[in-house]
Amino acid sequence: MNSISVKSEFILSGNIGEKIWDSIKSGLILVDSEGKVLLWNDWIAQHSGIPAESALNHLLGSLFPDGLTASFKTALKSVLQHKLPIILSNALHRSPLPLYPLPATQRKQDRMQQSIIITPIVTSEKKRLCLIQVTDASISLKRERVLKSHSERLSKKATTDGLTGAYNRRFFDERFTAEFGRAQRQSAPLSLIMLDVDFFKNYNDRYGHPAGDKVLISVVKALSSQLNRPTDVVVRYGGEEFIVILPDSKSEGSQIIAEKLRVAVSNLNIPHSESKVADHVTVSVGVATYQPDTDCNAACFLEAADTALYSAKHDGRNCVRHLVTPECGRYCPDTPQANSPD
Repeated sequence: MNSISVKSEFILSGNIGEKIWDSIKSGLILVDSEGKVLLWNDWIAQHSGIPAESALNHLLGSLFPDGLTASFKTALKSVLQHKLPIILSNALHRSPLPLYPLPATQRKQDRMQQSIIITPIVTSEKKRLCLIQVTDASISLKRERVLKSHSERLSKKATTDGLTGAYNRRFFDERFTAEFGRAQRQSAPLSLIMLDVDFFKNYNDRYGHPAGDKVLISVVKALSSQLNRPTDVVVRYGGEEFIVILPDSKSEGSQIIAEKLRVAVSNLNIPHSESKVADHVTVSVGVATYQPDTDCNAACFLEAADTALYSAKHDGRNCVRHLVTPECGRYCPDTPQANSPD
């Protein structure tokens, strides 16, 4: 980009020119080759606390003796020397000039976030000048934060179960695929814990669906309280069924966690008079652990967790059963399975 050629008389004199510069909702500073201020519009005066009459014909550095950043000084010098414009983006430079939100006299405020463009100007008299344009970046940053927050809320809504706050089936499909692929690539262990609330249909019939909803919410809270790693997540897989994904979790560790989950739900002591295994709400738990270098795909692995849950139900419920992937070949979806008990 070449330097801008203008008539200095138009820039520096005339009521029309002054009204134009002062009406612009961004900062304009014009300096000569020595850094002396020739133009200082109202926006700059308001946000710096320095009126135009105090700034004109003074060196820019003397107005901000301790306030100009090294990057700004270097950029200004480079533009005057090489006659090429420079942009100081907010992402990299934050607040090059000591400008503040109004009122400028309250110096306890943080500096205004700024985006600055320094443009070389050549007058008709061949004088070298620099136009410094300052934009308040805080407005765009605030807009970006609002948009990001809105996007995060939409994303969370799309992947979160509306009732319990646990992740939903859509999230599970994506996370499980990613974690299983990573486990295969890195030869890392992976465990799935599948849980089912025992005799939940009976509970709803006896206490009503609103009470059943409260049970599910309490179960999710109990499960979540036992997970310490951010990578361990609780998913509402469907109805009263939940899955916990445990990346990098071996057989022994996953069984310990599974038992903690079972106990945590039991310790809620939610009365369940229609249960056939206890007088309170309990869960049956199935665990499957993927061992590296075994012939097991994602579908087989998930089926193994479901089969482990079936075993827990078959063996009396309110217990934990475990399978590892060397055993899971016979649990692939194309293999006929017995129907799981309710």
